[in-house]
Amino acid sequence: MGDNIVYKILRKHLVSGDLVPGQEVGIKIDQTLTQDATGTMAYLQFEAMGIDRVKTELSVSYVDHNTIGQGFENADDHKYLQSVAAKYGVYFSRAGNGICHQVHLERFAKPGKTLLGSDSHTPTGGGIGAIAIGAGGLDVACAMGGGAFYLVAPEVIKVELTGKLRDWVSAKDVILHLLGILSTKGNVNKVIEYSGEGLKTLSVPGRATITNMGAETGATTSIFPSDEVTKQFLTAQNRADDFCPLVADEGAKYCKVIKINLSEVVAMAALPHSPGNVVTVKEIAGKKVDQVAIGSCTNGSLKDLTIVGEILAGKTIHQGLSVIVSPGSRQVFSMISADDTLNNIINSGARIMEPTCGFCIGSGQSPCTDGISVRTNNRNFCGRSGTESGQIYLVSPQIAALAAINGEFVDPFSAQENYPQVSNAEHFYVDDRMIIPPPNDPCGVEIFRGPNIGQPPTNIALVDSLSGEILVKVGDKITTDHIMPAGPRLKYRSNIDKYSEFVFEGVDSQFAVNAKKLRDQKKSVFILAGESYGQGSSREHAAMCPMYLGVRAVMAKSFERIHITNLINFGILPLTFINAGDYELLQKGLLIQINNIIECLNNNNSITVLSGDIKIEMNCTLSLRQRQIVQAGGLLNYTRQ
Repeated sequence: MGDNIVYKILRKHLVSGDLVPGQEVGIKIDQTLTQDATGTMAYLQFEAMGIDRVKTELSVSYVDHNTIGQGFENADDHKYLQSVAAKYGVYFSRAGNGICHQVHLERFAKPGKTLLGSDSHTPTGGGIGAIAIGAGGLDVACAMGGGAFYLVAPEVIKVELTGKLRDWVSAKDVILHLLGILSTKGNVNKVIEYSGEGLKTLSVPGRATITNMGAETGATTSIFPSDEVTKQFLTAQNRADDFCPLVADEGAKYCKVIKINLSEVVAMAALPHSPGNVVTVKEIAGKKVDQVAIGSCTNGSLKDLTIVGEILAGKTIHQGLSVIVSPGSRQVFSMISADDTLNNIINSGARIMEPTCGFCIGSGQSPCTDGISVRTNNRNFCGRSGTESGQIYLVSPQIAALAAINGEFVDPFSAQENYPQVSNAEHFYVDDRMIIPPPNDPCGVEIFRGPNIGQPPTNIALVDSLSGEILVKVGDKITTDHIMPAGPRLKYRSNIDKYSEFVFEGVDSQFAVNAKKLRDQKKSVFILAGESYGQGSSREHAAMCPMYLGVRAVMAKSFERIHITNLINFGILPLTFINAGDYELLQKGLLIQINNIIECLNNNNSITVLSGDIKIEMNCTLSLRQRQIVQAGGLLNYTRQ
């Protein structure tokens, strides 16, 4: 029996373990990427390891999240990032050059390579045939130092595509359609692999839209074959030598096969407040909107914005709403400036933003109170836009452009609108001057450190007995944005003492204050959660800051992949209910006692949680390496040992 694409790449990069689904394996990482929201701490952690130069084939530091420059903190971080990149052999993509995933796809990602990024949408690189995985910054720092990246050998879901997309239907609708099938949970430790005759009709940027938003399923990553479409894209980027063919073997094994006829996919939308809450656009046609935001790493490609420009040509934005357009990269920005596209967009009344994450992460352009905002990005979690009552709908650029003109959702098939025919680019404008390569001799480089930049916090070694209080009880699908708010709070990302003041800010405004009191009393803090705890961003601060406040264990019905790894990396016990109904027995404010932890971990036994007359058995099934990390108090301590 042959290999699927996923296992072909993993097998070539395997450094430890057996490639058996469900078993932990270590793989060699070829490339890494970081962005400024997570990168500052990742490089501080890399420095703490005492390694003089990155060991990967390529590492790139991008500035794309906080570029507005309010206060000195962001500017200081960016200066630190540029100096530390020069010191340790990392390429530096300057602010304004574009969003990490879009730029990396254009200029660096290669078929068959492994890419680890400190951003949960790193799987965008799967659109070009790479195994691209999002992880916490500490894991990326270890990979930059030459260490293996550890993951559970995944089961692989095959998505077989046939047919061809109709006018007004795009790659965004394909992934929304798939989210309607797979949902946003239940896909941990799985990889989605695409195949079928329909592949030849999807461009690499279109494929990247699908793999980008595949992160919302909770899968480890998604991947497309490397074929003639891939070759055409790389050739157009002046990177023909980076192409290599990559397809699954005949008879390759998959855990599940999903068949999608592209000809039958219709225009889709994700309703608030989950990317998996999908309906057809026809079902919401006529609903009034207040704002339209087009672009992001999901839908900021050249073709996406060219289509938008054609739809808006000669039209005027509806007087009742605000429209913003943000290209995914400087390359895209330059190319739409060279034809009528940018003029069409500007003349319609839309506003142009620089190519950054911006509106997607709530860094500017928040909607009005209770406002309905139609967006082409990848997440619509409650409050993520910067407006707690904002109602965020996710759609394709085509549907967003129609809403911009009409002030409401429009079903293009019912309206019988004329669809603009736009071809894939034969040649892209290549200008890498905004990407600064590291010097050959870093001896004269001095690393800049502003007053907001601290040191990575470390944990104490795990003790055999923990006692303390359940300080918060949350429900299902708690995201890292719930735990650690982004937006204007992100400027404190390298100052953990300050950033930790905002843990669970929108859930329980007193959490940080109360946690500090317990911590100072030498008592443990516990978090109680439902299913899929830790959805969303790879932001390791959602584990690091709680650890700093004294959180020693999280008890949940289930965890998402990146977050459970981050909890382990910072020495926090991830406990799961053996009986999900026991979740109801525990409440906020209960005093908790956990004994014999070390023995239970070493023997993979269940761990008993005691609270008065309540006795609950919980799982903490970890690999030997993970047990050692938790017992050491986290990955930094473990690495030093």
